[in-house]
Order: sequence, then C-alpha cells, then structure tokens
Amino acid sequence: MEFNNSANLVHKAPIAAKDGWQWQDCYSFRELKHIFSVVIFFIMVSHAIAYDPLDPTGNITIKWDVVSWTPDGYVAVVTMNNFQMYRHIMTPGWTLSWSWPKKEVIWSMVGAQTTEQGDCSKFKGNIPHCCKKTPTVVDLLPGVPYNQQIANCCKAGVVAAWGQDPAGSVSSFQVSVGQAGTSNKTVKLPKNFTLLGPGPGYTCGPAKIVPSTIYLTPDHRRKTQAMRGSKAMGSLKFKRNNIYMTGYMTWNVTCTYSQFLASKNPTCCVSFSTFYNDTMTPCPSCACGCRNKNMCIPSDSKKLKELKNKQRDNTPLLQCTHHMCPIRVHWHVKLNYKDYWRVKIAITNFNYRMNYTQWTLVAQHPNLNNVTQVFSFDYKPLVPYESINDTGMFYGMKFYNDLLVEAGEHGNVQSEVLLQKNKETFTFKQGWAFPRKVYFNGDECRLPPPDTYPFLPNSAHANPFAFRAMAFPLLLMILCTIW
Repeated sequence: MEFNNSANLVHKAPIAAKDGWQWQDCYSFRELKHIFSVVIFFIMVSHAIAYDPLDPTGNITIKWDVVSWTPDGYVAVVTMNNFQMYRHIMTPGWTLSWSWPKKEVIWSMVGAQTTEQGDCSKFKGNIPHCCKKTPTVVDLLPGVPYNQQIANCCKAGVVAAWGQDPAGSVSSFQVSVGQAGTSNKTVKLPKNFTLLGPGPGYTCGPAKIVPSTIYLTPDHRRKTQAMRGSKAMGSLKFKRNNIYMTGYMTWNVTCTYSQFLASKNPTCCVSFSTFYNDTMTPCPSCACGCRNKNMCIPSDSKKLKELKNKQRDNTPLLQCTHHMCPIRVHWHVKLNYKDYWRVKIAITNFNYRMNYTQWTLVAQHPNLNNVTQVFSFDYKPLVPYESINDTGMFYGMKFYNDLLVEAGEHGNVQSEVLLQKNKETFTFKQGWAFPRKVYFNGDECRLPPPDTYPFLPNSAHANPFAFRAMAFPLLLMILCTIW
C-alpha cells in the first residue's frame, strides 16, 4: 500500500478494473473521525439552536382553518397562538409571509392586510387584494371599522406571552384565496413561511395537515368536528363576529425562536450590589457590543431632543454607557432578616426611541421556590421541569408599570421581593444570593464574571496590608514574652 506523505492523511488503495488495477484515494481513520465529529456537531447545533431550557415547549403555532369554498378557492381563518411563556411580540408587531405553490391570489382580507398589492394587471373586473407570489401580511391597527375586524385581530401586531396573558396571546385574520382549487385534494399548502416578531429570530417549519380543529357550539354543551376529505362537511363551527361557521381543512405551521439568529450580541446586561459590601459590580464593558459607540449620545447632550424626534422607528438611539446595552437589570441584595431576606430589582431603559410594552423579566435562583411577597410587579413561577422550582417570571402590573418608557427620568421600573430562607442552603457566600440566569423579553442577559461579584467582608478576599499590620504587633509581643 502506498501512502501519501502530505498532511491531508490521504492514502492510495488498489481497486479492481477492467484493464488491471487502479489506485483510489482513501481517507485515513483519523480524518474520517474528524469529518464525522464535524457533521455530528452541526446536526446537534441545528436542533439545539432554537431550544430554550427554561421554556422547552415554547413556540408560535400558526393554524389555518379552511371554513368555506368559493368558486375558485377557499376562505380561511389564520390564527397565531403564542405558546411561549415569557416571550411576546411587541410594537411594531408581527409580520407574516409565505410563498404560494401555484398561482393563487388573495381576493380579500379581514383583520389584516398585505403590505403590497403586486401586479394585478391581468384582472379586468374584480381586482384582488394581493397578486404577489410571496405576500407579506401585517395586523390592522386598533379602531378600524367593525366590518374589517375579526375576533383577536387589530392589535397592531402585538401578541402577549402565554404565561403573562393567555387571552392576549392570540392573533387572527381571515383571508379569501382564489385560483387555489376547490376541494381538499386540489388545495396546495403554502410554503416557506417567515415570521418576524417584530425582528428576526423565528424559524418556521413546513405546513402540516392536522386533525380538524374542535370547537364548541354556541351553548358550550356540544363539541363539533369537521370530516376531513369530504366537501359536504359536518357542523364544525367557530365564531367570527358572533357568527358560527363550519370548518373544512386545517394545517399548522410551527415557528421557534433563537436568540442567536435574532442578534449576534446580547440585548441586556445585569449588575449587582449588596448591603454588606460598598462595591457595586457593574455590567461588563461592551456587554452588548461596542459597534454602536459612534451612534450613542450622552445623557446631557444638547442635541438629545433633536435626535429623539428626528427618526421615530426601530433604529435604536442609545445613551452612551460602558456596557452599551439598551436594557440593564440591577439586582440588589437589600436586607437580611432572621427568617427572610429582601432583594430589590430595577430595570432601566437606555434606548431613547423604544418603549417596552408588556415587558417580562425571568430570573433563575434556587430560593425562588420560597417567594413570600413581590411588592410592585406581578410574579408567576415557571416550572418547566416538575422536580425543579427555581425560575420565576416578573412582569408589570396592568395600567401601572407594564410599560417601560424610553430612556430618561422615567425610563425605569423597580420592585422588591421578599424571600423566605431555607436554612440548609441559604448563604451570602460565593455569590449564592445572585441569579444564575436573567432574561428580559425572552432574551438572555449578560451577567458579570463570577469573580467580580460583591463578597462578604470576612471572605477569602483578605487585605494583605491589614494582615501585615496585625502580624507585626503580634510578633513583637511574642518576642517580649520570650525575653
């Protein structure tokens, strides 16, 4: 066997051929092992990139219910359910797009609209609402005429987190599709779904036909269900403007969120302080990236008012800080009682162009299994795993502090938490009193390095100069005793 001396570890192996023996390149075991490891790594990353250990089943499910047939297509109600415990869709709201498999058009919509009509020049009489191959749909604003509304629509695309407000975690619209087929066998499912909520981060899977949705009759005493595959359907009904209609076909699209896809850098950071140490542990420098250093503005700048009003969109205008994060969460260990201890939590907004509506804060700490009282926030334990109760969600009280306004004098919210001690585990040593993870609006925040946490005065961080000052008199006293 002849070996190749190059570094790529490829060797020649003989194989039989019609005209004799030929030599074929073969990879060594070491290189095959390396290639196999790389492939396995990418497979694992592709599956884990959208996995959230604190909300393992969280997703947004988009459900299409075909409720009636038209001469050239169907009418469907599209319902977006946010099953994420603490991640919501805030202003300016969701944007949903997909690709038609054939030459479908949208004749009309209720509760939403497409951002572009497209080229509808081939239609002479009745002009469709949208003729684009890939339509982009947005929610309508509140206050639209009643005949343009459907249940759970018209909230400017804002969808609450399921753990915070289950009733507000739904958004719906109705669409009339033409040139699409008029039976379950001829209708083709849309593909290439894309969801912005409001920015990137969501990845949507393919549409899958599922068992037809089950609904209740108006008196809530009988369940009805459609018979898929039959054009003459049963009495599956759902409510739109107090009218119950029958359903014919249902398919689901599941979208999952990944913070890595949403942003290369964190969007928030955490700082610590305590009553037993005067040193404050700030957010790490450039915790959210320093690429915006040239785009920030000092809080005392005379141009601040002019720049704030110049561009009112999603382009951030950050206050110049060493961490360059739009959000800072401060965790202060405030008081220590015999059986309890108290923590103060403050959230500060450093973005001059962003108001955070229906904000959420998630913290992971072993003592959250004994929360006695939360004073100015609403609180809900999160128990993704039944045997572990160390995670909780804080969010603002409705109409009181559920809006975190833009940076400035009022750009912060705060509360205090009273926790009961567990004498077997409670300690102030080695940073035990600080959270293990912190999420704001569903994105994990950057924590300081553990070696910078505030420490107890009698901990291992001793002062060498103080030790020498005490050692000298002690040594002198011993010498005097001997003499």
